[in-house]
Amino acid sequence: MTKLNLNPHASLLQRKIIHIDMDAFYAAVEIRERPELKDLPVIVGGKPTGRGVVSTCNYIARKYGIHSAMPSSRAYRLCPDAVFVRSNFALYKSISSEIREILRKYSKLIEPTSLDEAYLDVTDESKSSSASEIAEAIRTEIYRVTELTASAGVAPNKMLAKIASDINKPNGLTVIKPHQVLDFIRGLSVRKIPGVGKVTAAQLEKVGIKRCADVERFSVELMNRNRRFAQWLIKRSQGIDNRPVSTSWTRKSVGHESTFFEDKLSVDELRGELSKIIRDLESRLHKLNLMGKTITLKVKYSNFKQVTRSKTLTSFTSDSNYIQRVCQELIQLTDIGSRKVRLLGVSLSNLNNTDEGLTSYYQPSLFES
Repeated sequence: MTKLNLNPHASLLQRKIIHIDMDAFYAAVEIRERPELKDLPVIVGGKPTGRGVVSTCNYIARKYGIHSAMPSSRAYRLCPDAVFVRSNFALYKSISSEIREILRKYSKLIEPTSLDEAYLDVTDESKSSSASEIAEAIRTEIYRVTELTASAGVAPNKMLAKIASDINKPNGLTVIKPHQVLDFIRGLSVRKIPGVGKVTAAQLEKVGIKRCADVERFSVELMNRNRRFAQWLIKRSQGIDNRPVSTSWTRKSVGHESTFFEDKLSVDELRGELSKIIRDLESRLHKLNLMGKTITLKVKYSNFKQVTRSKTLTSFTSDSNYIQRVCQELIQLTDIGSRKVRLLGVSLSNLNNTDEGLTSYYQPSLFES
């Protein structure tokens, strides 16, 4: 059984990382432009009469169970009184640039992860002001300049800072000090670890892992199933994340995938799963303000053999309907329908906007080879 190892924290105790996360950014911008929407449920994304998806929504709409990547038609059924607004990425990007300029006043080490999120390493800057004071100053200035609220997390590493920024949303600040890390992380649901999605969390729960504290007890079983994933999860469940705040990383692709707890053979069932994956992918593309030319379908069969099939388009796209049509063509180039499938994934590469300094978490799967 893997024991908690406190030593990896030792060299990182002095790191001070801030994660800034704008509150319901796209929806908040639309409400700022149209104040009459303030007390109404607002959804930014595709029309409810089409096959579009929700990019984001304000907190009033979220009370109805609406969330990003949900089909707009379902969002409408949940809240017929919602106001649907088409995305205005030119405006969002302009405001994001204003926010970026504010962040540069407080640190040279900034890693944007989308138009509305960024990490700052303020280890050196916090020698004159505490990291929490810097975070509060950033939030105050963002509101003064843009009239938009931001939430912030302060912690010894990126993972914990990101988790912390989500705790007191909207318009909140959460600080996790080094001596609080283990107590904080052990009581946390594994679903809160960035990179552990719904499918992986469900798989972990089947073997008895619901909270980070459970990972230690089941570490041997995890190692037997998937050593690479187990090593990653054990570290994260101890609050360990050695990744630096990177200022020069460039995203090459955006993807989403799903590993099935039971292998699937039915073509209709797999097409349904593929539609869900593509809707999630479209939502991520919209959030990152990205489009791509090359669509890649990833298939892993029950014997762990993996194949990819790709098509490069003549123009950029982020439209789920178009991606779906291309993937239906790519399916014909695989053994789907004659062999059981354990994983499906779709990604876009050959991107049209790689100057944002974007990054992403490793997306693990419990049964990944």
